[in-house]
Amino acid sequence: MSRKILRLVGAALVAATMLSACRDTGRDGEGRLFEISGKLFVFNYRLARATYVVTLRPLQPMQEGQVAVASFQNPAGGEPLVVEQKVWPKLGKVSLESPALFCIVKDKPYAISISIKDADGAVLQKIDTTLMSTQDQSVLPDRPLVIDPLYTPNPELAGHPDGKLPGAPKPDCSKAG
Repeated sequence: MSRKILRLVGAALVAATMLSACRDTGRDGEGRLFEISGKLFVFNYRLARATYVVTLRPLQPMQEGQVAVASFQNPAGGEPLVVEQKVWPKLGKVSLESPALFCIVKDKPYAISISIKDADGAVLQKIDTTLMSTQDQSVLPDRPLVIDPLYTPNPELAGHPDGKLPGAPKPDCSKAG
């Protein structure tokens, strides 16, 4: 009978050791508040615009007063495009969207830097990543295809259903890096 008890105790010790080895110690993710759950370029053909969109998933409860500040590399060159978004503790995610972009090049990595700040402006977490597009900006029409929420066709594009206007001015991409 004592052998059975010893075997049970031994099995329990092995199981406890295995379970503790599986436990997350927090070393790799210690202090992490958010992780990137999605990132993409959005090419809105209807509006003739492209934007970055990055979604963050909270890893810990969010606090009142936190903000996410995203700095997106400007594909057209020049200063980064900076967006500040309030973190709403009751929402299950934080979405960051850039202003309209120009000069996006297919398969080129673009840098994105995100800072999570507390109510006093202290940086709590920094996330750096890159994003590559599977399309060039040239896939977008020269003008929006519609002019209002009712999807009224843009009269400027009469006779040009693809949205491409002969001789239409193009963005200056000479500073793009």
